[in-house]
Amino acid sequence: MNEMTGTRPAAGGTAIRRSLTVVAAAAAALAVWVVADPVLGAGMHAGDQHVGPAMVVVSSLVAGLAGWGLLAVMERRAKRPARTWAITAAVVLGVSLTGPRAAHGGTFAALTAMHLVVGVIVIVGLAATARGRGRASGQG
Repeated sequence: MNEMTGTRPAAGGTAIRRSLTVVAAAAAALAVWVVADPVLGAGMHAGDQHVGPAMVVVSSLVAGLAGWGLLAVMERRAKRPARTWAITAAVVLGVSLTGPRAAHGGTFAALTAMHLVVGVIVIVGLAATARGRGRASGQG
């Protein structure tokens, strides 16, 4: 709350930036899929399941929204939410990279690239919106 005006800062800007981050991550993953499957003919199969564009977009959106939710919790609980977010999200990204190991060849490369692209966009994009950054020393 602003003590001089008695108003709260607009949260809409943060929500818009976070929404754009999540959508950008999904769009980037879809772009990797387009290059890998239709253009390069990677075949995009993990096990016996075809990895199609809907699965890529939905999975990316779910991951981004889960990250947003985790950051919101960290903003309320952590002393340094941006740093805590970046470390936690980097660990989660590292663990997620074990998923594509079951795939082979071009599918492995494409799935790994999708994980990295989505992870980096979500980590960097959401960290840039973390509240609590820039507080006076000792507060946060």
